Amino acid sequence: MKKLQNSLYVTRQGAYVHKERETVVIEHERTKLMQVPIHSVSGLFCFGNVLVSPALMGFCGEKGVNLAFFTEYGRFYGRLQGKKSGNVLLRRAQYNADESTSLEIARSVVAAKLVGCRNVLLRQQRNHGETESLGRAVKHLAASIRLARHVDNLDSLRGIEGDAAAQYFAVFGGLINKGAREEFTFAGRNRRPPRDPVNALLSFVYSILGQDISAALNGVGLDPQVGYLHADRPGRDSLAQDLLEEFRPWLADRLVLSLINRKQLRAKDFVTESSGAVRMSDGARKTLLVSYQERKQQEVMHPFLKEKVPIGIIPHIQAMLLARHLRNDLERYPPCVFR
Repeated sequence: MKKLQNSLYVTRQGAYVHKERETVVIEHERTKLMQVPIHSVSGLFCFGNVLVSPALMGFCGEKGVNLAFFTEYGRFYGRLQGKKSGNVLLRRAQYNADESTSLEIARSVVAAKLVGCRNVLLRQQRNHGETESLGRAVKHLAASIRLARHVDNLDSLRGIEGDAAAQYFAVFGGLINKGAREEFTFAGRNRRPPRDPVNALLSFVYSILGQDISAALNGVGLDPQVGYLHADRPGRDSLAQDLLEEFRPWLADRLVLSLINRKQLRAKDFVTESSGAVRMSDGARKTLLVSYQERKQQEVMHPFLKEKVPIGIIPHIQAMLLARHLRNDLERYPPCVFR
């Protein structure tokens, strides 16, 4: 089993990250903020105006440390990749998957996502009672899950997923506690750029989680850019976006709701730019990233392995299971679903 290591998130604007012997050093205005052994780091994520030394870039490539760059808003725009893992036969199997295999994998991840979305809403029902709109959304998702499991083409599957996601996000604002609604409202999903604090949080978490999944796919020898549900597009990690679907509800969405409902984040933690884009303050990013790292340390019972594992290694487990399926070692790809 892969050991869960730590990711470093550098959000301090003007920070300088460099190599010192076998360690990663983070400095700001010539003051050392942090120094950690490279062997304890699985990823280095830099947000905004962060400078990384060429020596450290080469070191990360040599040691297999995922080095990725994001805007201040959390939108991914590049990464450094070292030597490719795995063997060419696995990637050929990935590239040459027939229409039936592609559809089966896509159906699995969409159904898992919709089950996860429904579970998020059912959790709200149990804790706070049912509203008419919430009840309709739960029923709509149940019907969409049945359709997704038996649809016979990708275009129809994408339509089912898009319609179900719209129903889910139509009631998502109702999952925010009444005490927090004075500061946080949600009228629907928007992005690139996000135009309200809730969407800013969702986009940010989806982005960093997507990079964790890309690193996991690279780690088992799969190509993150060649997917099954998401069409190929230059610059997009389509396979990582495929697997991200099953993680969105139970990991990303619930984390965002928790931060808002527990009032760990407040309206004052967000800034609206002249363009209408909303971004987090440095303090808000730190709060989110600390909570994300803590969540990754928590253990859950993996539904396929039937053993407790840290959440942070589940992307690696799912990548491994997908690789086994493509090698014909598993009859089907088992997506990850939690209540």
